[in-house]
This record gives sequence, C-alpha cells and structure tokens, in this order.
Amino acid sequence: MYQVIIIEDDSMVADINCRYIENTPGFAVQAVFQNGAQALEYLKGHEVPLIILDYYTPVMNGMEFVDRLHGMGKAPDIIMVTSASDAQIVCQMVSRGILDYLVKPFEYHRFREALDKFRQSRERWHTHDGALRQEEIDEMLSSGAGKTAPAQILAKGLNDSTMNMIRRFLMENSSSMFTSEEIAERVHLSRITVRRYMSFMVETNEITSTIDYQTGGRPAIKYSFGKIKQK
Repeated sequence: MYQVIIIEDDSMVADINCRYIENTPGFAVQAVFQNGAQALEYLKGHEVPLIILDYYTPVMNGMEFVDRLHGMGKAPDIIMVTSASDAQIVCQMVSRGILDYLVKPFEYHRFREALDKFRQSRERWHTHDGALRQEEIDEMLSSGAGKTAPAQILAKGLNDSTMNMIRRFLMENSSSMFTSEEIAERVHLSRITVRRYMSFMVETNEITSTIDYQTGGRPAIKYSFGKIKQK
C-alpha cells in the first residue's frame, strides 16, 4: 500500500483528492496539510513515497516547498495538482523532477493515470539491483518513469472557478440530489451552463445521476456526489 500526503489549502479540493486516492487500489492517504510548512515539519519524522502538491498554498508556494524538501535530503515523488498553468511555473517544477502535473479541474481518469504512472515508476526502478545497461535506462525513461508529461487543461471550454463553485455546492449538500435547474438557482448560473458542467462531471465519473420518475410530470435527472465509479 502506497501512503500519500496531500498539501492543499482548499478543503473542498483536498476532499476530492482524498476520495480519488482512496478509490484507487493500492493507495491510501496518510495525512493532509494546508501548507508546505506543516508538511515539512511532519516529514522530519515520517517517510512518504508520494506527495500531491498544490502550487498556491499559504506560507510558501510549491516551488519553495520542493526546494526545502530536497534541502532536507528527501526526494519522494511529487504530483502537482494545481491551477498554476503558467509556462514558466510548469517548466520550473518539471526541472525540479516532479513526476506529473495536473491542472485543475481535471478528470478522475487523468488523476488515476498519474497514480498509475507513479506505481509503474516505482516498480521499474525497484526491481533492478546493481548497474543498469544503457538499453534498460532508455526503456525506463521512454516509458515515462522519471519523466513528466504536461497535464491537459480542462477541455470543452469549461471554467475552473465555475466548476469549483458547482463542486463546492454539491459537496456541501452531498446527502441530497438536485436537478440542474435547482443547482442553477442555488449557485446563480444559467440552466444551460449548469447542464454543461453536469454532463462533464457525469462523463468523468465525478458525480452520479439518477432519473426521478416521481415528479408528477416529465422525468427529471438529479445529480449528487456519490462513490466514484472507476473506468
């Protein structure tokens, strides 16, 4: 079982990351921190193989955290999960050896790919003892171990802040189900806009949808946060 720590100051996003990790076989959340300083203090006495890191957090940004972490002589794998998509930031983080880079919001299967990449990297590097032949090194690097692939920004023209607004509403009311019209009224968006986001979140298995036939008229589709369905 691979233990993971999360550094994320937005509690809603941290909860989503926790759910994604716990729904991926072989992974478990060891601890969650709101900033890098808390995580560094924890890591003084604990070892962890994988960190999920947001770039924009209080006290220090992701780059400062990685530099201080390496200064402590620690080098766990790091997956960035952040809204920071500026080319300079991405390049600087890649140069620091991060394993993968996901731009918020992202699809569950993309998060799962990052975890699978970590697992494959660990298995490749730790099944070899002694010196490696050049061909073995080439194979490891070309297959993705120790190599970062830039994350794709959210497709279909959806907006990060709007997606998070809808996510937050659904998570705060996770015991209830809502139609897109009800959600639109509560978050003050148009019905058409909400339907687009609902369709995307259903497609990516982030939320569940159910047809309600007890409306007294036309059946209605209702949405809620539920257990993630793995692809």
